[in-house]
Amino acid sequence: MTGDIRLAAWAWGAHSMVARTTGRYDAALSHAERGARLAPAGLPRAQLHAWALLPALARLQRADDADQALRTALAELEADPSGTAPGRFGFDEPELALHQAEADLALGRHQQARARAEASSAACPDGTGGWTAATLVLAQAEATDSPNDAAQRALHVLDHVPATRLRSTARTRLHQLATALPAGHAADLTERLRTLPTTIDHHGHAI
Repeated sequence: MTGDIRLAAWAWGAHSMVARTTGRYDAALSHAERGARLAPAGLPRAQLHAWALLPALARLQRADDADQALRTALAELEADPSGTAPGRFGFDEPELALHQAEADLALGRHQQARARAEASSAACPDGTGGWTAATLVLAQAEATDSPNDAAQRALHVLDHVPATRLRSTARTRLHQLATALPAGHAADLTERLRTLPTTIDHHGHAI
């Protein structure tokens, strides 16, 4: 142990993210709760509530608790004198909006998800990891009501982000979107994904 409670809290948040990625939502919530208890006030606590607690609760369909986690994140971010400064390492308002959009999507709140994802995307420079994530979450939120727009957004990402820079989370969102789109709108995206070079290594290069 390092004795750094902020680092310990973040580590539990990372455990929660891994558990959530593998569909172990109860474990994800348990890890997130442990991290949130450790997190110091302000930006660290906002991050644990938005990055770990909020998505775990949303995946478990605990809407009221998810909303409370979001309120706590917003309050902690507002209380931190540097909490809303742009470009802060690790967590800022665009990332908070992204987590809220994903939670809304998991809870079936597609209109809210679209609004939050649009705000997150607009606040990030084009081509960055944050922009890619927010744009693809926006596309996922549009998949049912605006499938053509959703497909075009995904293709736009593939046109503007080199394959060697696509994160594994972005690839997962792309494949989820291709599955969610109606067959008539998914063909081009499915073909692009079929020919996409394999995943990147820890240096950011294609294997």
